[in-house]
Amino acid sequence: MSGDQPSAQAGPAGPAFSCTVLTLYPDMFPGPLGQSLAGTALQEGLWSLSAYDIRQHGQGRHRTVDDTTAGGGAGMVLRADILAAAIDAASPAGDPRPRLLMSPRGKPLTQARVRELATGSGAVIVCGRFEGVDERVIGARRLEEVSIGDYILSGGEMAAMVLLDACVRLIPGVMGKEASGEDESFEHGLLEYPHYTRPREWEGQSIPDILLSGDHKKIAQWRRDQALHLTQTRRPDLLKR
Repeated sequence: MSGDQPSAQAGPAGPAFSCTVLTLYPDMFPGPLGQSLAGTALQEGLWSLSAYDIRQHGQGRHRTVDDTTAGGGAGMVLRADILAAAIDAASPAGDPRPRLLMSPRGKPLTQARVRELATGSGAVIVCGRFEGVDERVIGARRLEEVSIGDYILSGGEMAAMVLLDACVRLIPGVMGKEASGEDESFEHGLLEYPHYTRPREWEGQSIPDILLSGDHKKIAQWRRDQALHLTQTRRPDLLKR
């Protein structure tokens, strides 16, 4: 699942969701994606993953992939020619998959975008490093910049894993109960309602009586009210949208 070659494009005999990650650290994959639901689905062939080493296209004996920032400043920048060569090799012409660049300045990842990706053919994901990548390659290779939050990571690999985990769990057959993903946070623009299970009494706290009533209409309304309250309290920005 990790190595130096790009994954084959998905076809009738292969997984519908095929992912190629371009990275300077291919051994980081599959990482957590090889465990739990995503890992089981990977083993069962419900999706595929390959990690492509950008450094294959590096220059010189040390396979250099970066250079100093034009105009001066701290840090190094991933070269446009190096990254473009890697993208072209891993995602040749005709590849229908979207090309994503994990970037803190990208458009915030949403559950709606996750669902779009999960129902598609997969993705080609570029993991940046250093101060970033040469701006020219972003436009020239039509990279969609995606952010998983307003904070900085050492590189795009962890962000790519977050994105992939969010997508893979929505692939049919990955979750044991298909409906289990329909009432989660962000699916309907609200945070998810509270959950409870046994024991009925725990440290002086009880499961709300309504959840034990058997009245499914009232339970649904309670959950809706709780979701609205939590969203208003914790994420009022979601309601404004």
